[in-house]
Amino acid sequence: MKILIRATNWVGDAIMALPALRAVRSHFREAQITILARPLIAPLYKDQDVCDKTMLVDSATALVSELRAQEFDLALLLQNAFEAAWLTWRAGIPERIGYARDGRGLLLTKAFPVPKHGEIPPHEQFYYLELLRRAGWLESFPLDSLISLRVPQENRRRAADFLHSAGVHADSLRIAIGAGASYGSAKCWPPDRFAELANRLLAQTDADVILFGSPGETLVSSAIASGMRQPPIDLTGKTSIADLPALLSQCHLFIGNDSGAMHVAAAVGLPVVAVFGPTDPFGTAPVTPRCTIVQEKPYCSPCFLRRCPTDHRCMTRVSPAAVEAAARQWISTVEVRPA
Repeated sequence: MKILIRATNWVGDAIMALPALRAVRSHFREAQITILARPLIAPLYKDQDVCDKTMLVDSATALVSELRAQEFDLALLLQNAFEAAWLTWRAGIPERIGYARDGRGLLLTKAFPVPKHGEIPPHEQFYYLELLRRAGWLESFPLDSLISLRVPQENRRRAADFLHSAGVHADSLRIAIGAGASYGSAKCWPPDRFAELANRLLAQTDADVILFGSPGETLVSSAIASGMRQPPIDLTGKTSIADLPALLSQCHLFIGNDSGAMHVAAAVGLPVVAVFGPTDPFGTAPVTPRCTIVQEKPYCSPCFLRRCPTDHRCMTRVSPAAVEAAARQWISTVEVRPA
């Protein structure tokens, strides 16, 4: 059997969908599984044993021909969009499974209703697992306390070498900061708060503070760096998503917003301190026992807006002292070994 899985479009969602992908692989052990994903997402699934190969989302017209030529037997749509159903229908894939939403129900051969509030556990991983359960591929939800990403040893070694070349000390406490969020500015703790937090931690440790982010987050990282009394190692825009799991695996602590980088950090085993504001940790917290959520909840939170229409109080009320206290609890557990 040849199975096509249309992956989710965002890094955090891609990590939270891993339990479902592993369940598909377990249910169809002999199948040839291909994951169709954006170029940003596809590298995350390398070395995870959830598929035989990946295909990249490109021109829809070209993809139709390519998918038709592959002669898939079944398509599982983890992505919610109409376009995912249209693409697999045009490609002539005989069985097309997904949630009946975004007006695409008629294009699916098995169109399941979206779970109602309270029908399944609130965390997003169960949204994808429930689709498998309704398809008859899963009897019950796994209750794993960790969603993990495998990082090959060779990747870890290259990441350690890269960090050393960037100025990170081999025997230092390495604190990773992810101050951006692709979802929108409402999820972002202000840069001056990150800078004050870093200054507080550096006043008490000899840590290397490493800033991670996409090219679009350069201004945010520059603002943080300008407010720090000691210069950070600024890797913003200098690495790819394919590099991120290995690079974060060489750090000791991640501090950041509710973001894709937060989920990657948790999945490679880092303790995480996550600042939440307009989103709900019950739905999107990293799946790890090594996480502290720092959150202030005004009456309007969670609003799930991309940009705050008022004064961003859910984030500005989170103090550097509160995040520092959470970070120091994890720092006290770290045993620094030369990388």
